Amino acid sequence: MVFEVINDNKDFSRAYSKGKACGSGVCLAYYRKNGTGRKRLGISTPKKVGNAVERSRARRIIRAAYTAFYDSFPPGFDIVVCAREHTPHCKSIDIGRFFEKKLIPAMNTNGVKSSGKKLSGDTTGKKSGQGKGKDN
Repeated sequence: MVFEVINDNKDFSRAYSKGKACGSGVCLAYYRKNGTGRKRLGISTPKKVGNAVERSRARRIIRAAYTAFYDSFPPGFDIVVCAREHTPHCKSIDIGRFFEKKLIPAMNTNGVKSSGKKLSGDTTGKKSGQGKGKDN
C-alpha cells in the first residue's frame, strides 16, 4: 500500500504549531486538517531515539502500524508521528493500539464524525441504580 507522505518542513511546522497533539509513552502524534480529502503521514525520529539503526526501525514500526489502520483514519488530515525513546523497542501492535485507542477517536471527535453514539437520557455515564454514596 502506498500512502502520501509529508516531506516539506512547512507542513511539519504547521502540524506542530497549529495542530492538536495526542500522546502516549510510545509516541506522540500531531494532527491537523489539511483542507483536502487526502490522508498524509509524516514521521519524525529525533536523535534522542537512538542511533541510525534504531531510528530507522522506529520509522518502519510506525509505518507498519499506520498501514494496518489506514482505513480507520478519517480523510483530510495531516498526521505527524514523533518517535520517543521506547519506540524502537516496541512492536507495531503497540503503536497500532495507540492509534486505535487514542489518536483515531481524538481525530473523530474533533470535527469529522462521531463513531460512538450517546445513549439518550444518560449524561452521567453511570449505570442505573448507582448513587453517590459509599455503599454503592
